[in-house]
Amino acid sequence: MEQQGFTVWFTGLSGAGKTTLADRLEPILRERRLKVEKLDGDVIRTNLSKGLGFSKEDRDANIRRIAFVCDLLTRNGVAVITSAISPYRDVRDEARQTIGNFVEVYVRCSIPELARRDVKGLYAKALSGEIQNFTGVSDPYEEPLNPEVVVDSETEDVEESLQKVVTRLEELGYLPVSALASR
Repeated sequence: MEQQGFTVWFTGLSGAGKTTLADRLEPILRERRLKVEKLDGDVIRTNLSKGLGFSKEDRDANIRRIAFVCDLLTRNGVAVITSAISPYRDVRDEARQTIGNFVEVYVRCSIPELARRDVKGLYAKALSGEIQNFTGVSDPYEEPLNPEVVVDSETEDVEESLQKVVTRLEELGYLPVSALASR
């Protein structure tokens, strides 16, 4: 049977845990014999979206490029995992429409907690005005209205959050139920 492609789209503020969850989800999908590609927002910015800034237009262009690649891969039977802040609801909804088999995972975490765990000090700089256009501080982040999965990295450990994502993918029929899970 040919694999059905789908995209798992992790969205949330910087430092919320999107990449951590994406990295942990990838081997689970591979163990279940799926073809998988992972697209990290930072890697895409360096390669596919080099030269784009952080205006709304540039952020939207970046997300549209990620959605374009996700759509190509999804159409060809690949399970795509992407982690990108993707702060604007309208362009995330556009990505959902473009891709079709789209599972939005909102990785929620409060600004105080993100600032507390921020080893680079970016939130402190943004909160003091040193960094402009910082999503969630001086630039908006529009929370998803109806994501397929909401994980809260402030109150859940990585395993709990990951299990919520895997269970939802199984419920939606994108991920075969593991023999271990059915025992």
